[in-house]
Amino acid sequence: MSGSSQTELVYDGVRRGILDLEILPGERLSERGLEAGHGASRTPVRAALFRLEAEGLVAREGRAWHATPIDLDEVAALGEHRAALESTAARLACARASDADLAAFAASVVPGADGEDQAEGLRRGNDFHEGLARLGGNPFVEAAIRDAITRMARARWLELRGAEGRADAWSEHAAIVDAVRVRDATAAAEAIEAHAAANLERLLTSLRADRRALGARGLRITGG
Repeated sequence: MSGSSQTELVYDGVRRGILDLEILPGERLSERGLEAGHGASRTPVRAALFRLEAEGLVAREGRAWHATPIDLDEVAALGEHRAALESTAARLACARASDADLAAFAASVVPGADGEDQAEGLRRGNDFHEGLARLGGNPFVEAAIRDAITRMARARWLELRGAEGRADAWSEHAAIVDAVRVRDATAAAEAIEAHAAANLERLLTSLRADRRALGARGLRITGG
């Protein structure tokens, strides 16, 4: 296997482990352990770790690596960052997207089925936000939104939100779709800003309330 293939293998495996919380926030990562676990040599393992460091998922202390803790102050800042980006994406979508693309996007936004689990709810939420970003047609805005979603993924996974919260989020998504579909840029931007604020408040409230219990599970949560 080539060095680049080994790098991709390690990167994909560690990234998935961090985002799925198989690797806990704050957990130490051993380069030798990653080499053995993925059948990779030292250089590809380090290349993968540097990529993950650029995404904010791992950090170094001296020669040691660890999965970054969940920082509630960072989550709050990312929420504000996403709101500004997605407001721009919504305005661009209203101006640039074709009628066919708007119709296809609107048709894809449906409420979750009864019994939908957290993983499926998270996937549908990501699909919605990334889909709206693509409609705007600006690759830099789209990439920035994807990056913010990645950096918030673990915190969103930990959000123990019930059916009522999921229904609220879907209702907010529907309001955004209604505005984008008729190309009302102001209403679309206002709707997504309101959704971002409400979603961030739900997320931070949940994590703060469960912080002690999450800490007992070995999950490092800082700030906030």
